[in-house]
Amino acid sequence: MSATVAPDVEAPPVRRRHVGTWVAIGVAVLVVGAVGAALAASSQWMERDALDPESAGPSGTRALARILDDHGVEVRIARDHQEVAALLAGDADTLVLPDTPSLTDERLRELVDLASDVVLIEPRSRTLDLLFPNAAMAGSAPSAVVSPACDLGDAERAGGIAPGALFTAPGDVTACYPVDGAHALLTALDGDRRSTAVDGTVLFTNEHLAENGNAALGMNLMGRHPLVVWYQPGLGDTDLADTDFTLGELTPPWVSPVIVLLLVAGVAAGIWRGRRFGPLVAERLPVTVRAAETTEGRARLYAQSRDALHAADQLRIGTLERLARLLGLGAGASAQEITDAAAARAGLDRGAARRTLLDEVPATDADLVDLSQRLRQLEDAVHARVRPERNPR
Repeated sequence: MSATVAPDVEAPPVRRRHVGTWVAIGVAVLVVGAVGAALAASSQWMERDALDPESAGPSGTRALARILDDHGVEVRIARDHQEVAALLAGDADTLVLPDTPSLTDERLRELVDLASDVVLIEPRSRTLDLLFPNAAMAGSAPSAVVSPACDLGDAERAGGIAPGALFTAPGDVTACYPVDGAHALLTALDGDRRSTAVDGTVLFTNEHLAENGNAALGMNLMGRHPLVVWYQPGLGDTDLADTDFTLGELTPPWVSPVIVLLLVAGVAAGIWRGRRFGPLVAERLPVTVRAAETTEGRARLYAQSRDALHAADQLRIGTLERLARLLGLGAGASAQEITDAAAARAGLDRGAARRTLLDEVPATDADLVDLSQRLRQLEDAVHARVRPERNPR
């Protein structure tokens, strides 16, 4: 009989298709992740911080920077105070100054002294007091258009605005846009330098620049000189000294040597008192003991300890388990059911069987021996009825 060899048939490329599917999914995930990262980076660049002249977001000031550039005013953005000082080396320039909490008063004064004009677009109490002594913050104005009501030409040409923050004005300061005794714009002359304070967060941002005379006011205040140095401080731009103390500087000199000594003592104690593990030793497992022998052995231990009640319980538990198996009762049969079935099969009185298997409490060793004998007799009687041809023991 000849064996027929089937020709090789190429199996469908199921596995290759499966692998190709996962590869395609992986490539798609990478592409989506790359696109998401690019969009996030682009969005972060577009948004940047508030009042940032490179931000096209609602709180940015890119539109005002473009207007200044269209009118021939060069806008240079500086994100470091040293760069600001380098750019303010000329004779005709305007410093646009936001809030600078990371600079000291001395450094801020140095930057202000280098500029021809200063426009404070995010006034705070510190910077306001630095440029306008005796001036103070005075709350916010209601959302209504206010006319300049002053003799400052830049404000008069711009017209009305809806101001934000208000300031109290000392006598030597030109104040415009009055609201309830306070003003939205302060201007002071210090020699040839003009300093101006105005809330640019509600006037010069991309979101509000087209409203009322905001754009004209920003152009008039910042466009007096051909160069605008717009200071937008970065996160690490500061001249403040590091005042954070290390843990070693805050603790007494003796703490470090004591810690080292404690560590050395702990290692030495571990080596001295540590357990030394030897090689693994194979150990034979204990022999298997039948449940009946275990029960009887436990009963003997109880008897030796003069605990007749527990010894009787162990004897009864073993007898009940053997009777249940002998009578074919399930594992869920109760002690009362086993007792009734045993009494019925052996032809014994049900009350006597119950007293033997459940109720009697031996008080002495003699009672325990008597109970053990009666339990054996009851079990033998059931054996004789269920399996008469076999010796139960």
